[in-house]
Amino acid sequence: MKTIRSDGYFGMYRGATVNLTLVTPEKAIKLAANDFLRQQLSKDGQKLTLPREMLAGCGAGTCQVIVTTPMEMLKIQLQDAGRIEAQRSKVARGQTAPGHREVKPPTAFQLSRNLLRREGVAGLYRGLGATLLRDVPFSIIYFPLFANMTRLGGSGAEGPVPFYVFFISGCVAGSTAAVVVNPVDALSLRT
Repeated sequence: MKTIRSDGYFGMYRGATVNLTLVTPEKAIKLAANDFLRQQLSKDGQKLTLPREMLAGCGAGTCQVIVTTPMEMLKIQLQDAGRIEAQRSKVARGQTAPGHREVKPPTAFQLSRNLLRREGVAGLYRGLGATLLRDVPFSIIYFPLFANMTRLGGSGAEGPVPFYVFFISGCVAGSTAAVVVNPVDALSLRT
């Protein structure tokens, strides 16, 4: 409710464009990399061993982090800029002098350009270590657990694996991986 009061209804969507452009490639990269690596690590189409499944998950998580970390940095900066602008406009309401021009929050392009000028490419990867420590172990746990639970849930049945098996496998694998990496995520947020 606080956001709606200070920024209006559409204030809840500030940064949504970057978030959408982040989530879509993040999932696509992670899923595609995992499938590709599983195929590469499979010997003659045989079932992967658990260490190879974990290696594929590790590679998928690493690919995802390398590509999406700059977008995540940009998303955070856009959200911060929006909050700062909302606070300024809240303070300035009713106190604008004649000829005062309202300053709009910076665009994603402006923020990217400024960050690259100030810190170079390394600035886009600030926090990479913490992100790797969170996302790579998540993928190492999630992908093998999902694949093996799906295999177990669909074994012995005629025809394709039922949807509910995929759904339950995804929920259990995602929850398990999230619980395991949560302490790392909490520590990275506090540093």
